[in-house]
Amino acid sequence: MAFVPPTAEQLGMYLGLPEIDGDRADLLITQAVSLAESVVKPLPDQATAVVLSVAGRAYVNPQQVSYETIGPMSVQRPSGSGGLYLTKADKAALKSLAGRGGAFTVDPTPEDADPTPTYPIDDTYGPGMEYEPGWGWI
Repeated sequence: MAFVPPTAEQLGMYLGLPEIDGDRADLLITQAVSLAESVVKPLPDQATAVVLSVAGRAYVNPQQVSYETIGPMSVQRPSGSGGLYLTKADKAALKSLAGRGGAFTVDPTPEDADPTPTYPIDDTYGPGMEYEPGWGWI
């Protein structure tokens, strides 16, 4: 099944907003999908959570305001809490959802590898010689 981008209504539900600007939300979702595809392409079906997170950050705080005072009220937001960007956690989640994370093994042995030794074999060593316990072949 192919990735289906979330809708503006889903973004509004994610943010807990009763009303949402549909055109702006659609633009941010489209841009969030493009950013996510810069990390993983094609996007896995479960990438909706990351796309909503990215678009939601940009929708709520488009100017990346970190401190705001209006009359007696002041609000301080964490730095980097606005705008359209992917966090390290977003990138890691996308890679994990696409199955590109965790440990893996690489076998450097070629498929046509021959187990016979390639070094010179000493025919005068081993069986055919006298074995003396504690000393080996003599």
